[in-house]
Amino acid sequence: MSAPAAKVSKKELTTNHKEALETLEKEQQEAVERIDEVQNEIDKLNEQASAEILKVEQNYNQLRQPFFQKRSEWIAKIPDFWVTTLISHPQLSSLLGEEDEEALHHLTRIEVIEFEDVKSGYRIDFYFEENPYFENKVISKEFHLDESGDLASKSTEIQWKSGKDLTTRPCQILNKGGRKRLREEPDSFFTWFTDHTDAGADELGELIKDDIWLNPLQYYLVSDIDHEEGEGEGNGDEIVGLEDSDGDEEDSEEDEEDDDDEEGFQLETVIFERAPSLEQGFTSSTNQNFGSMTGMFLRRLLLSCS
Repeated sequence: MSAPAAKVSKKELTTNHKEALETLEKEQQEAVERIDEVQNEIDKLNEQASAEILKVEQNYNQLRQPFFQKRSEWIAKIPDFWVTTLISHPQLSSLLGEEDEEALHHLTRIEVIEFEDVKSGYRIDFYFEENPYFENKVISKEFHLDESGDLASKSTEIQWKSGKDLTTRPCQILNKGGRKRLREEPDSFFTWFTDHTDAGADELGELIKDDIWLNPLQYYLVSDIDHEEGEGEGNGDEIVGLEDSDGDEEDSEEDEEDDDDEEGFQLETVIFERAPSLEQGFTSSTNQNFGSMTGMFLRRLLLSCS
């Protein structure tokens, strides 16, 4: 017969359990320390990468400047280029009132100046010709890091001409009784220059710097395509009118064929009407490429298909 198993006292069980826990805690503590050491090495590489990326960005920022200058010279030859670009932008256009557009017709140039170290901020300059709204030739808004490292902003004070301040002007509307009353208009685009509440969340500044400024041509061409669409719709109406002017009576089979043709024409019309939305989706998803010759060809191909 085998010898009976030695009984383990409760005290021994407690001791063994305690030792096991201490061993596990030591292993976990050592693992945490090693993870921290590895993470420090990763952080050093990240800092090194950031510094090198910053140098590359600074270098390419300088390389881009002559091309931006050359582009501005060509843009100056196109009347109303910038206002057309701004009102054609799907997000910015919703911020522009009628008088904003009138004032922006006097906008001759936009420039985005990124500061030398790039990370510390940038400035957007709007150049205007003589106009009936304000005295300024240049209106700027600047984004920079403050002493605490947070993004802050400041801007040029707009010198409005008498009665032309678009940021405070109320408008008159008729109530049900036919009486006129004053109503404050929605915020003007120009209120953006005086809004410094949260520069870090200034989406309009980022939109101009990272989207419109990089490739304004893509949005300028959208207005040209819209114009072509309007002309195409007009021609379509004339064709329908000519077809309707034929007053000859036809038999039932010919009527059915006409109905089928009409349904086909309506289907083409639906496709044509949806072309702008498809084009806008294409614009938002391909951004800069949309302004290239390839993008222009695709848009015109889309119109020709309708």
